[in-house]
Amino acid sequence: MSNIKLFESKKIRSHWSEEEQKWYFSVVDVVETLTESENPTDYLKKLRRRDPELGSYIGTNCPQIEMLTESGKRRKTLAGSPEHIFRIIQSIPSRKAEPFKQWLAQVGYERLQEIENPELAQKRMREIYKAKGYSDDWIEKRVRGIAVRDELTEEWQKRGVKEQKEFSILTAEISKATFGLTPSEYKEYKGLKRENLRDHMTDLELIFTMLGEASTTEIARNKNAQGFSENKVAARQGGTIAGNARKELEEKSGQKVVTNENFKELTQSKKKQIQKGEIK
Repeated sequence: MSNIKLFESKKIRSHWSEEEQKWYFSVVDVVETLTESENPTDYLKKLRRRDPELGSYIGTNCPQIEMLTESGKRRKTLAGSPEHIFRIIQSIPSRKAEPFKQWLAQVGYERLQEIENPELAQKRMREIYKAKGYSDDWIEKRVRGIAVRDELTEEWQKRGVKEQKEFSILTAEISKATFGLTPSEYKEYKGLKRENLRDHMTDLELIFTMLGEASTTEIARNKNAQGFSENKVAARQGGTIAGNARKELEEKSGQKVVTNENFKELTQSKKKQIQKGEIK
């Protein structure tokens, strides 16, 4: 399980180890948060050279764990459990050290709560999106879309698709058939760089994304698609179903579903409308 945790609006990539029942956090993200360095990777390298004991400790105790980059790709990154992070914090002069320690303890406690009551995880996710300014309707679609995506990736894993590169190719097949754009082309069209594409989709874009992925899951399951090649065919077919529905809606409504609008622009536009008194 990998996701993003927020500390004072700063993103900390994290990974929950089911086997060890503990969190692991990106060391680089922690360093960036505590130091506000523009180059946290370089800061960490210098820190390890300056403090050989710490460097040895990190090398021995902090594993490389696969996490999502800002571009949406999976890369192995140095990660530490709360115990490891506490040791690293000791070597970094920062006014945020104590608040960060308290935050780590709270994150651990919340995870225990979520294990007991999984609905809390979705509640907290909704609260994060709400704080960013997303509407309730959009949040519901985004949360549902995450569930649909998780079901699809679990189905792929059951059917012999294991490599992240294969996941990316299959996802691109669905997106291309649904929207006429791969995810990377879609991000470029929306003017995004490191942001998550789905966090910048409109309601309709999210709906058709879900339709393409849900259709792919259903086809792969019912046709018993095995391995990468057969699932690639299913992905293209699932995306085509969503693509045909999109084209029919566009024909009937006279409006394009695919838009270069993104959440940042929509939020700024809404604020301007509020300031002008056009909406309340």
